[in-house]
Amino acid sequence: MRAARPTASKPDLKGGPNGAPRIRKFNTKDTYYEQKLDNDPCRVVVAKGTMVFVHGRIGQGLETSKSVGVGDVAAQTEQAMKNIKILLAEAGSSLQHICKIIIYIIDRRYREAVHRGVGRHLKGVFPVSTGIVAAALARPECLVEADAIAVIPD
Repeated sequence: MRAARPTASKPDLKGGPNGAPRIRKFNTKDTYYEQKLDNDPCRVVVAKGTMVFVHGRIGQGLETSKSVGVGDVAAQTEQAMKNIKILLAEAGSSLQHICKIIIYIIDRRYREAVHRGVGRHLKGVFPVSTGIVAAALARPECLVEADAIAVIPD
């Protein structure tokens, strides 16, 4: 049986062990309930108050962890970018402040659809971008994952 999904945690403005605030802490046993994992990552880390590191986002709802667009790489890309937008806003940043985005796909044939979707969200932003074809992602239904590094504007 699935564990109850945690709601978004309040930002830890005091920061973690290195002083960097953690936003939306979670435990992997709540997200990857079918696996025997017990790690404590978070969705966003704000380093030195100006850099934002966003945890890899997939086609899954932030609040529900429900998969979106199963079998549809364009829908998964859209959901991943919506998630990144929400998380950056919670950290005091936005899509317009992304400096680097890393995109993982499980099939080279998905590249065009994924980059079109990401491009709609990052039009005029000009971030550094890396694309990686991976054998698989964290969940079997995942076709694409994206993580981002952004800044918090002055």
